[in-house]
Amino acid sequence: MKYNFDEIIDRKHTSCMNTDGFRQYIFHADETMKFPFADDEFIRMWIADMEFASPDCITDAIRERLDRKIFGYTRIFGDEYYQAFSSWTRKLYGWTFPRKDLYTSHGVIPALYELTGYICRPKDKVLMMTPSYAYFKYAAEHNGVGYVCSDLCNRKKDGYYEIDFEDFQRKAEDPAVKLFILCNPHNPSGRIWTEEELRRIAEICFENHVIIISDEIHCDLIRTGRTHIPLAKLYPDSDQIITCMAPSKTFNTAGLQFSNIIIPNEDIRKCWHKWHNFDENPLSLAGAIGAYKGGYDWLMELRKYLDANFEFVRGYLAEHLPDAVFRIPDATYLGWVDIGAYVEKGEDLPLLFAQGAGVLLEGGNMFVQNSDTYIRLNAACPRSVLEEGMKRICGLLTKRRETDGTWDSV
Repeated sequence: MKYNFDEIIDRKHTSCMNTDGFRQYIFHADETMKFPFADDEFIRMWIADMEFASPDCITDAIRERLDRKIFGYTRIFGDEYYQAFSSWTRKLYGWTFPRKDLYTSHGVIPALYELTGYICRPKDKVLMMTPSYAYFKYAAEHNGVGYVCSDLCNRKKDGYYEIDFEDFQRKAEDPAVKLFILCNPHNPSGRIWTEEELRRIAEICFENHVIIISDEIHCDLIRTGRTHIPLAKLYPDSDQIITCMAPSKTFNTAGLQFSNIIIPNEDIRKCWHKWHNFDENPLSLAGAIGAYKGGYDWLMELRKYLDANFEFVRGYLAEHLPDAVFRIPDATYLGWVDIGAYVEKGEDLPLLFAQGAGVLLEGGNMFVQNSDTYIRLNAACPRSVLEEGMKRICGLLTKRRETDGTWDSV
């Protein structure tokens, strides 16, 4: 490979959430919380960023901007950014959009919070499919509106999630439901929704006057040979679909806080113009342009590396944890694993693996509902780290099964 995804990069003492903030984020604790493992000994497979260096096209673009020496108030002027991003979506998805519809935000999460407030009023509800990224729920709560869940089905119990369209339609028909937040591809299961599924979702929402926000932040991170379909591509004349994408997941730049929000609805755009009065970080803008202009080859190699990592996870689980349920995800770098054969419902799984194996994971309790006994594995790490993490996870659960179900460090 041209790019070295096996490189181990030390992220400690950089105010990095992954290394320096896990106590606060996962355990809601401070630095006094102690573990049987030193911080340096943890295998970190939790937060959704990667252990890979961002590509040179980004760092070179940022260095070039640094050389201009002044970092004053910055906004997007001219066509350069629109051309870079729309060329990217045309190349990867055969889809573009009018420049007037493209806005930027400091992240998809802040945009979800804002947009939910623009679309919903008190007593309205937000619809989501569960298991769900928790911030969909938080966006509703932040705006003082309700939420309703339609559980995805794992009918064959093999890790393949399907939409319960009867339930989804029933929930969408509630007059209080004004917004549906779609995760496409889905986090945490990694499903890429088919064109048929996307059309059924959209038609149900259109019939019931439900606006759709399609969170497509993971869309670039698909398995080799798979295809992502932006929902808005299927309905180019509709103004009822807002699309959220970003370079952050694709190129490991979440800390640059830069995302793309495509809003075709004029009323919602007016709200955005009125309340979203934020400048851009000049380095973030430069990095995003560099990514979309020069990051294609890097992404193609990253996909191959992730493909191989997931094959390793599948094989390792099959050999060492045969009763776990895992399916290689269509997209994302996150594995969704049901370990219900080895743990009790309601167990604090992040604490279990941190205390017992020195592995940091996010458990199903972080994904709203329909997710108990699941863990989410971040496979976007060097193979040596992945191997050690899998060894520890499987070793702990095997030991529990062989003893009385209690855990100890391995």
